[in-house]
Amino acid sequence: MFSESAEFYDVIYSFKDYTAEAAEVAALVRSHSPHARTILDVGCGTGEHARLLAVNHGFEVDGLDIDPALVRIAREKHPLGRFFVGDMSDFALDQHYDAIVCLFSSIAYLITRERVQRALARFSHHLHRGGTLLVEPWFSPGALSGGRVFRHTGTHHGMHVERVSRAEIDGRISRLHFDYRIEAPDGVRHATEVHELGLFTPDEMRTAFEHVGLRAEFDSVGISGRGLWVATV
Repeated sequence: MFSESAEFYDVIYSFKDYTAEAAEVAALVRSHSPHARTILDVGCGTGEHARLLAVNHGFEVDGLDIDPALVRIAREKHPLGRFFVGDMSDFALDQHYDAIVCLFSSIAYLITRERVQRALARFSHHLHRGGTLLVEPWFSPGALSGGRVFRHTGTHHGMHVERVSRAEIDGRISRLHFDYRIEAPDGVRHATEVHELGLFTPDEMRTAFEHVGLRAEFDSVGISGRGLWVATV
């Protein structure tokens, strides 16, 4: 998915306040599981949330992501954590956790309700009894308009990146077309990516949680305005 952009992922998403988000995640985990010590960050990307949850809040944090390039960066960024390459709808680790977080709408990359449900079952399986699950959703059907264009830029270590994003809606799939212009010391290059994310209603998400035995509450704002599902095993 991020085959063209992994190396400058953190540049593009520099607009995110990871420090504030990690603090809110830490507070939520501790409010629901006061003795929580270990966290698995599913869809961890480059590991920025994982690093901050460990460094700033004292958790032991591992991560899982389907993209090997992102996992490599996460390992370099947070060497005390274990980072795994895997599909969130079909993974098996040798450890259980006090909390699992799946942030930045990563769950929507599964596209179908069936795969979302399988992922929630895997999350539940890897949680200790009394553990907490946080899942940040993507948009509901009708909430994202096709044709909208967004532009983000960032500069880091001599690299300037501009990304132009265009959203396309195809039924229950949102298709994001990303065009990159990358200025680096060795010249300018261009790259493109297409990302597909499923669109699910809150009722559909709630049903998916319930089907695997999880009772979840929905905060319509959440940590970044996209909402947040909170479940305790």
